[in-house]
Formats: sequence, structure tokens, C-alpha cells
Amino acid sequence: MESKGMPKSPKGTRKTRQRDAIAKVFQESDRPLGLDEILAEAAKEVKGLGIATVYRSVKLLVESGQTVPVEVPGVGVLYELSSKDHHHHFHCGGCGRTFDLHACPFREPPSLPDGFSHETHSITIFGKCGKCE
Repeated sequence: MESKGMPKSPKGTRKTRQRDAIAKVFQESDRPLGLDEILAEAAKEVKGLGIATVYRSVKLLVESGQTVPVEVPGVGVLYELSSKDHHHHFHCGGCGRTFDLHACPFREPPSLPDGFSHETHSITIFGKCGKCE
């Protein structure tokens, strides 16, 4: 799954070092991230960066369609670039990280009852990653 470009400052917002650092975190990540993870990585470039700034910046990126929320049951909401192709996720119960899976078991929509329509689906597999196993 390839990312297609670095997120830009959403229209109507100023370009700032903080937003650039947060966008860079998304560009360099190969998995969905929580707000604390985004803060930890972006703070390496912008000392004194706060969680409120990360929250506002991620909210703007979601509103502009550059990132999407990924809801992981029992974990909460993570965020990733919206430019990724359709995929699913694996959540490690050891380290707490969530990873992209590059396969989908539904090549065709599942068989549904009469009158039902398929819009989208999301699958999260839970287990232990290679480091935690």
C-alpha cells in the first residue's frame, strides 16, 4: 500500500512548522497512529509541541480528507493517510500497535439478506506481532 504524497495544509489554514511536522509523521508511517504516537514523533522536530496542537491539526487533516480515522474495537480511534488503497488492520495485544494488512477476504461483497446493500466493511485481527510473539 503506497502513500501518495505528503498531506498539505488544509485550505484556509496557515502553514506552520507544527503542521508540517505532523504531516511528515503521517507520510513516514506505514501504519495507523494514535494522537500520542503522532505527538511523540512530531515533537522530535518541534520541541514543546502539545497534544492540543496535534488534535487540532489531525482534525483539520480529517476534515480536508487527507487523513481518515481508523476505529479499532477496544482501542479507540487511530489515524492514517486517506490515500491508501482498501486494506484491513492487525492489532498487537503485546505492544498495542496497529498494522496495515494488505489483503482483503472479500474480493466480492458478502452474501447479504434480501433487501440489504453492502456499503463498506472493516476487519481488525487481534493477536501478537513478530516482536511480541
